[in-house]
Amino acid sequence: MADLAADAVGLLELVGWSACRVVGVSFGGMVAQELAVSDPGRIERLALVCTSAGGRGGASYPLHRLLDLSPPQRAAMRLTLTDSRWDDGWLADHPGDRALAERLIAGQDPASAAGVRAQLLARADHDVWERLDAVTCPTLVAYGRYDGIAPAKNSTAIASRIAGADLRGYEGGHLFLAQDPAAMSELVTFLRSPAG
Repeated sequence: MADLAADAVGLLELVGWSACRVVGVSFGGMVAQELAVSDPGRIERLALVCTSAGGRGGASYPLHRLLDLSPPQRAAMRLTLTDSRWDDGWLADHPGDRALAERLIAGQDPASAAGVRAQLLARADHDVWERLDAVTCPTLVAYGRYDGIAPAKNSTAIASRIAGADLRGYEGGHLFLAQDPAAMSELVTFLRSPAG
Protein backbone atom coordinates (compact mmCIF):
# COMPACT_ATOMS: atom_id res chain seq x y z
CA MET A 1 0.00 0.00 0.00
CA ALA A 2 2.86 2.38 0.76
CA ASP A 3 4.15 1.96 -2.81
CA LEU A 4 0.72 2.69 -4.27
CA ALA A 5 0.31 5.77 -2.07
CA ALA A 6 3.75 6.94 -3.18
CA ASP A 7 2.63 6.46 -6.79
CA ALA A 8 -0.34 8.75 -6.09
CA VAL A 9 1.99 11.41 -4.68
CA GLY A 10 4.20 11.02 -7.75
CA LEU A 11 1.20 11.58 -10.00
CA LEU A 12 0.23 14.72 -8.07
CA GLU A 13 3.76 16.04 -8.49
CA LEU A 14 3.74 15.20 -12.19
CA VAL A 15 0.55 17.16 -12.84
CA GLY A 16 1.65 19.99 -10.54
CA TRP A 17 -1.04 19.66 -7.86
CA SER A 18 -0.07 20.33 -4.27
CA ALA A 19 -3.33 18.82 -2.99
CA CYS A 20 -6.50 17.12 -4.21
CA ARG A 21 -9.75 15.52 -3.12
CA VAL A 22 -9.66 11.76 -2.90
CA VAL A 23 -12.27 9.04 -3.23
CA GLY A 24 -11.08 5.56 -2.35
CA VAL A 25 -13.42 2.65 -3.02
CA SER A 26 -12.68 -0.83 -1.62
CA PHE A 27 -8.99 -1.55 -2.41
CA GLY A 28 -8.70 2.08 -3.48
CA GLY A 29 -9.93 3.04 -0.02
CA MET A 30 -7.01 1.17 1.47
CA VAL A 31 -4.60 3.09 -0.77
CA ALA A 32 -6.39 6.35 0.08
CA GLN A 33 -6.01 5.67 3.81
CA GLU A 34 -2.31 5.03 3.37
CA LEU A 35 -1.95 8.27 1.42
CA ALA A 36 -3.95 10.20 4.02
CA VAL A 37 -1.84 8.99 6.95
CA SER A 38 1.54 9.25 5.22
CA ASP A 39 1.04 12.62 3.49
CA PRO A 40 -2.03 14.25 5.09
CA GLY A 41 -1.34 17.71 3.68
CA ARG A 42 -1.99 16.44 0.17
CA ILE A 43 -5.68 15.74 0.75
CA GLU A 44 -8.33 18.47 1.04
CA ARG A 45 -11.31 16.12 1.43
CA LEU A 46 -11.35 12.33 1.72
CA ALA A 47 -14.12 9.83 0.99
CA LEU A 48 -13.52 6.24 2.11
CA VAL A 49 -16.09 3.95 0.55
CA CYS A 50 -16.71 0.26 1.43
CA THR A 51 -13.23 -0.25 2.78
CA SER A 52 -11.40 -1.36 5.93
CA ALA A 53 -8.49 -0.12 8.03
CA GLY A 54 -7.05 -3.51 8.89
CA GLY A 55 -5.52 -4.44 12.21
CA ARG A 56 -7.77 -3.85 15.21
CA GLY A 57 -10.07 -1.81 12.98
CA GLY A 58 -11.15 -4.91 11.11
CA ALA A 59 -9.97 -6.39 7.86
CA SER A 60 -11.93 -6.78 4.68
CA TYR A 61 -12.86 -10.33 3.73
CA PRO A 62 -9.72 -12.24 2.59
CA LEU A 63 -10.70 -12.40 -1.08
CA HIS A 64 -7.42 -14.09 -2.01
CA ARG A 65 -8.91 -17.27 -0.48
CA LEU A 66 -11.48 -17.35 -3.28
CA LEU A 67 -8.70 -17.99 -5.80
CA ASP A 68 -8.46 -21.60 -4.59
CA LEU A 69 -12.16 -22.31 -5.21
CA SER A 70 -13.66 -23.77 -8.35
CA PRO A 71 -15.20 -21.16 -10.69
CA PRO A 72 -18.80 -21.99 -9.64
CA GLN A 73 -17.89 -21.89 -5.93
CA ARG A 74 -16.01 -18.63 -6.44
CA ALA A 75 -18.98 -17.06 -8.26
CA ALA A 76 -21.41 -18.10 -5.51
CA MET A 77 -19.15 -16.72 -2.76
CA ARG A 78 -18.60 -13.44 -4.63
CA LEU A 79 -22.35 -12.93 -4.85
CA THR A 80 -23.07 -13.44 -1.17
CA LEU A 81 -20.04 -11.41 -0.10
CA THR A 82 -20.94 -8.54 -2.40
CA ASP A 83 -24.46 -8.31 -1.01
CA SER A 84 -25.74 -10.63 1.69
CA ARG A 85 -29.30 -10.35 0.32
CA TRP A 86 -28.37 -11.72 -3.10
CA ASP A 87 -30.06 -15.09 -3.31
CA ASP A 88 -32.17 -16.34 -6.24
CA GLY A 89 -35.37 -14.82 -4.83
CA TRP A 90 -33.87 -11.39 -4.21
CA LEU A 91 -32.24 -11.22 -7.63
CA ALA A 92 -35.46 -12.33 -9.34
CA ASP A 93 -37.33 -9.48 -7.65
CA HIS A 94 -34.65 -6.82 -8.16
CA PRO A 95 -33.61 -6.56 -11.84
CA GLY A 96 -31.05 -3.80 -11.17
CA ASP A 97 -29.23 -5.96 -8.66
CA ARG A 98 -29.56 -8.97 -10.96
CA ALA A 99 -27.77 -7.03 -13.73
CA LEU A 100 -24.97 -6.09 -11.29
CA ALA A 101 -24.69 -9.70 -10.13
CA GLU A 102 -24.50 -11.00 -13.70
CA ARG A 103 -21.66 -8.62 -14.53
CA LEU A 104 -19.88 -9.59 -11.33
CA ILE A 105 -19.84 -13.30 -12.13
CA ALA A 106 -19.44 -12.96 -15.92
CA GLY A 107 -15.85 -13.99 -15.68
CA GLN A 108 -12.47 -12.41 -15.72
CA ASP A 109 -10.13 -11.76 -18.59
CA PRO A 110 -7.43 -14.44 -18.22
CA ALA A 111 -4.77 -11.86 -19.09
CA SER A 112 -5.58 -9.91 -15.92
CA ALA A 113 -5.45 -12.91 -13.56
CA ALA A 114 -1.88 -12.24 -12.38
CA GLY A 115 -2.70 -8.61 -11.61
CA VAL A 116 -5.84 -9.57 -9.71
CA ARG A 117 -3.90 -12.10 -7.65
CA ALA A 118 -1.22 -9.51 -6.81
CA GLN A 119 -3.87 -6.96 -5.79
CA LEU A 120 -5.68 -9.45 -3.58
CA LEU A 121 -2.46 -10.46 -1.87
CA ALA A 122 -1.43 -6.81 -1.38
CA ARG A 123 -4.63 -6.06 0.51
CA ALA A 124 -4.20 -9.08 2.79
CA ASP A 125 -1.68 -7.27 5.05
CA HIS A 126 -3.24 -3.79 4.93
CA ASP A 127 -3.20 -2.13 8.36
CA VAL A 128 -3.39 1.63 8.97
CA TRP A 129 -5.48 1.35 12.13
CA GLU A 130 -2.93 2.79 14.56
CA ARG A 131 -2.14 5.70 12.20
CA LEU A 132 -5.67 6.80 11.23
CA ASP A 133 -5.66 9.63 13.75
CA ALA A 134 -3.15 11.36 11.45
CA VAL A 135 -5.94 12.10 8.96
CA THR A 136 -6.66 15.82 9.27
CA CYS A 137 -9.02 16.64 6.40
CA PRO A 138 -12.82 16.44 6.31
CA THR A 139 -13.62 12.76 5.82
CA LEU A 140 -16.69 10.84 4.72
CA VAL A 141 -16.77 7.15 5.56
CA ALA A 142 -19.51 5.30 3.68
CA TYR A 143 -20.64 1.69 3.71
CA GLY A 144 -23.30 -0.60 2.31
CA ARG A 145 -25.50 -2.19 4.95
CA TYR A 146 -25.30 -5.64 3.32
CA ASP A 147 -21.60 -5.66 2.44
CA GLY A 148 -19.83 -8.91 3.29
CA ILE A 149 -16.46 -7.76 1.97
CA ALA A 150 -16.06 -4.58 4.03
CA PRO A 151 -18.75 -4.86 6.73
CA ALA A 152 -20.37 -1.83 8.35
CA LYS A 153 -18.49 -2.37 11.61
CA ASN A 154 -15.20 -1.73 9.78
CA SER A 155 -16.44 1.65 8.54
CA THR A 156 -17.67 2.50 12.04
CA ALA A 157 -14.20 1.69 13.32
CA ILE A 158 -12.52 3.90 10.70
CA ALA A 159 -14.80 6.83 11.52
CA SER A 160 -14.06 6.42 15.23
CA ARG A 161 -10.35 7.04 14.59
CA ILE A 162 -10.68 10.13 12.35
CA ALA A 163 -11.64 13.35 14.14
CA GLY A 164 -14.93 14.71 12.83
CA ALA A 165 -15.48 11.93 10.29
CA ASP A 166 -18.98 11.69 8.81
CA LEU A 167 -20.19 8.07 8.84
CA ARG A 168 -23.02 7.14 6.45
CA GLY A 169 -24.69 3.83 5.67
CA TYR A 170 -26.51 3.08 2.42
CA GLU A 171 -28.92 0.50 1.07
CA GLY A 172 -26.87 -2.05 -0.76
CA GLY A 173 -23.78 -4.14 -0.44
CA HIS A 174 -20.24 -3.64 -1.68
CA LEU A 175 -21.65 -2.01 -4.80
CA PHE A 176 -23.96 0.40 -2.95
CA LEU A 177 -22.82 3.33 -5.09
CA ALA A 178 -24.72 1.67 -7.94
CA GLN A 179 -27.55 0.41 -5.72
CA ASP A 180 -28.64 3.35 -3.57
CA PRO A 181 -29.70 6.40 -5.61
CA ALA A 182 -28.75 8.76 -2.78
CA ALA A 183 -25.18 7.51 -2.43
CA MET A 184 -23.49 9.05 -5.48
CA SER A 185 -25.17 12.45 -5.17
CA GLU A 186 -24.23 12.68 -1.48
CA LEU A 187 -20.66 11.69 -2.28
CA VAL A 188 -20.39 14.38 -4.97
CA THR A 189 -21.93 16.99 -2.62
CA PHE A 190 -19.38 16.10 0.05
CA LEU A 191 -16.47 16.38 -2.41
CA ARG A 192 -17.67 19.73 -3.78
CA SER A 193 -17.97 21.30 -0.34
CA PRO A 194 -15.37 23.88 0.70
CA ALA A 195 -12.02 22.35 1.60
CA GLY A 196 -12.00 23.30 5.28
